[in-house]
Amino acid sequence: MNIGFIGIGGMGAAMVPNLVKAGHRVSVWNRNAAAARALDGVAVLDSPAQAFQNDAVLTMLADDKAVRSVIFDSGALVSASKECVHVMMATISPPLVDELYEKHRNAGIAYVAAPVFGVPAAAAKAQLNIIVAGSAQAIAKVQPLFDVLGQKTWRVGEDPKRANVTKIAGNLMITLAIEAMGEASALTESYGVKASDFLDIMTNTLFASPSYQRYGGFIGSNSYEPGFKLTLGLKDVNLALDAAKAKHAVLPAAEIVRENMLTAIDQGLSGKDWSIVAKIARRRAGLKDDVA
Repeated sequence: MNIGFIGIGGMGAAMVPNLVKAGHRVSVWNRNAAAARALDGVAVLDSPAQAFQNDAVLTMLADDKAVRSVIFDSGALVSASKECVHVMMATISPPLVDELYEKHRNAGIAYVAAPVFGVPAAAAKAQLNIIVAGSAQAIAKVQPLFDVLGQKTWRVGEDPKRANVTKIAGNLMITLAIEAMGEASALTESYGVKASDFLDIMTNTLFASPSYQRYGGFIGSNSYEPGFKLTLGLKDVNLALDAAKAKHAVLPAAEIVRENMLTAIDQGLSGKDWSIVAKIARRRAGLKDDVA
């Protein structure tokens, strides 16, 4: 299959080699062309519009602003092939999803929402979990790509918003897990039980799951080098709060996490992994802190 890929950040750079390895012909556009040229076996495109001349185009961008710039402002949909299926894999807001779906429908281009759960290391091993929503016909066309990129495809209906809300809610749960581990390990350390020892117990018994183990490891080792930056985590929490507000729902725990994220940013920690919010609980407990 001829595939266009837009957005070579950490995730995109990990995903593209698997598509190439599977025998697909992949062409790439990235704002920083050097990152695209660093990938083996791909053609480098001059514009996002060129990506839409393929059988499918996969988009992995940072946020709503980037999507608007790359997809709308570039005019990519105007000249897109009517046979192309656009697979949006970014974590974006429900209102933007509605807007994208409408513009694609008007242009006669199939649109599939397919955000993913997983980090670049999982993407490199084709172990992503892909949350998919869109027309059955469009999904069937690109399912072979999902089979290459992930360990399982989870279909949640035809309305693309369902996939994005599922992704947003899942990321919210990760932030709540980080907050819980931060507060609980601050408590144990106040009584002489090291965070690393406490979290080793918890993440191998009651909470033996990948997210708890990954971020519990960061908290326990007091190491927060960016995997998923705090600013991106804040973006996702804000997306969850905005989505809840649209349905008159209340997310009190999400509000707490948001405030702690903002506090961490105010304290100069915006470049760290989003699990750095655990540091705020430690500081409030008066524990020693040697992270810059």
